[in-house]
Amino acid sequence: MQYPMFKAALAASVALALSLSVTAHAQSTSGSNGFATRINASAVTGNATYNRFIVRYNASVPTTAVAATQSASAAMSRATKLQASLSSNAPAVSYKRTLATGAHLITTSRKLNASEAAAFMQSIASDPTVAYVQPDVMRHAIGIKAPASFTPNDNYFAKYQTDYLPGDGTATAAGNKVANWGGANVTGAWDLADGTGITIAVIDTGIVKHADIDASLGDAGYDFISDGFVSGRSTDGRVSGGWDLGDWTTGAPYDSGANACVNQGQGQGSSWHGSHVASASGAEITNNSIGMAGIAYKAKVLPVRALGHCGGYDSDIADAIVWASGGHVDGVADNQHPAQVINMSLGGDGTCTADDATAQAIAKARAKGTTVVVAAGNDGADVKSHSPASCPGVITVASTGVGSGLSFYSNYNAPGESIVKLAAFGGGVYPNEASSGTQLNPEGFAWQAVNNSSTSPAASPGGDTYGGMAGTSQATPHVTGAVALMQSARLAANMPLLTPDEVLAVLQKTARTPHTTPNSNKTFGAGILDAGAAVAEAVKGGGTTPPTDNATVLQNGVALTGQKGDAGSETFYKIDVPANARALVIRTAGGTGDVSLYVKAGAAPTATAFDASSIHAGNAESVTVAKVAAATTYYLRVVGVQAYTGVSVQATYTPASQ
Repeated sequence: MQYPMFKAALAASVALALSLSVTAHAQSTSGSNGFATRINASAVTGNATYNRFIVRYNASVPTTAVAATQSASAAMSRATKLQASLSSNAPAVSYKRTLATGAHLITTSRKLNASEAAAFMQSIASDPTVAYVQPDVMRHAIGIKAPASFTPNDNYFAKYQTDYLPGDGTATAAGNKVANWGGANVTGAWDLADGTGITIAVIDTGIVKHADIDASLGDAGYDFISDGFVSGRSTDGRVSGGWDLGDWTTGAPYDSGANACVNQGQGQGSSWHGSHVASASGAEITNNSIGMAGIAYKAKVLPVRALGHCGGYDSDIADAIVWASGGHVDGVADNQHPAQVINMSLGGDGTCTADDATAQAIAKARAKGTTVVVAAGNDGADVKSHSPASCPGVITVASTGVGSGLSFYSNYNAPGESIVKLAAFGGGVYPNEASSGTQLNPEGFAWQAVNNSSTSPAASPGGDTYGGMAGTSQATPHVTGAVALMQSARLAANMPLLTPDEVLAVLQKTARTPHTTPNSNKTFGAGILDAGAAVAEAVKGGGTTPPTDNATVLQNGVALTGQKGDAGSETFYKIDVPANARALVIRTAGGTGDVSLYVKAGAAPTATAFDASSIHAGNAESVTVAKVAAATTYYLRVVGVQAYTGVSVQATYTPASQ
């Protein structure tokens, strides 16, 4: 095969990628009526404009499209009294649609500046029937382009995919022959699993046709971009098929005109980011003597397009999450290939709370057993100001390089945080993960299949090529692919699939200590992904059950307050319930962070054996047993999805005599 022409970009692409994910400044919009907690304005920045807003009403208040429009129009009228520029030029308010989470998408006839948007949201939140309001902001692909046991025979594997090898310090066989401390040990996992039986959904720019990409679910995927300007289609609306139509921002209307999203002359050609990410997680055809390899190479990859020209809106991304996991979205045919794991290598400004539309969608996906893996972001900053990386319930992934240090661009945990759960190879760009120097090529980048066109995709095979990228976008599919391998191994062993919390616990338990000592002010969770160890642990069941006498005893109706734990921690409780007791309710509530609850009668719940569970964003978890026939000890397992504190644990039942 002719040596492919690798895409080139470097210094300029580094600057572009870092500019796309601007540092978030989490701020609340407060009002005299005490409704600040119902507004998330953390993504609102002084130099941006907004004409889309997501509004969620209280569940007890049935809200039609007409009622939501009237309510938002009334809010705009009130806002004119708060903001002079709105008074002199008040925009009309329109209704777009209902999201899969039940929230409503409202638009304005002109874009509002930051002060106007804040006044409008404050006015919306002053309505007591409103539960939450947020701007519908753009998210972006996160990546930096590079210049041009079982071991697959793909002809570029040995030189370009050293990130799949064990991170044991062995020198790379080709290229710069540097010590490889950052490898994900995918080759070790391949001895145990190949992804068979698992579906991976990649929510990104879509996928292209390529001789080395399995795009067999391309037509089964979906394009969730509802705005024609962003999708590149001639009209608004969603369409079937997860195909990448290109996301270039060169030329009108993207770098000139009223809706331009980049400065003139600063646009970029199509990234083919979704194909790169999908290829890494599993879509790149493996052991075919061509090109490179994918991680969970016998899994099926479902492309879901939510990013296009200029990025993608939260409202579209939230619906894509629900649909990809098997949930229903109005106006869209149900997904016939529900995913066991979702990859989101995207993000942008703002802190994500449990009430955000994206977090609500993630909670729906988790309730269906779908693990959601998310990029930490490329701001080189505290991850708490990046969304969806800071959403509850996701596995947030930082990037390390071949030397095992934190990549210079990667977001991280500040002291006391545990938002980033672990790291994986995403590319360090320069030796020793420095922020400058001579670019380390190919070992400084992750390499996969892409297209060679700068606008619409060139047809295969003429458009087929391979490209290197670096970013937390590239770290994330390493973890996603490992999750697919873990679940595939369990299917092969006739074991039930791991829950999202159990997946996280296994990944963190088996993560490798980095060779380079992390900066204590910029940490990245449990360590570096070791796919081989994770798959082996997953088949073992993800841990052992502690002795039941270690469980904390609960008394009927008495809340045990002030409970706390780290991300990935397990704490056990128990309560003795007499025969014929009724209405046993076991719950957690309050505090900060995120927990999940598992319950089993007669024995402590394990990672794979439990009678009931409650898995939602936040700490409000509850399991109910209508009647307990025989005297039984019920055991509780509280798992820290995120680090948590101030949580109460309580079990209440009604004795037979009452």
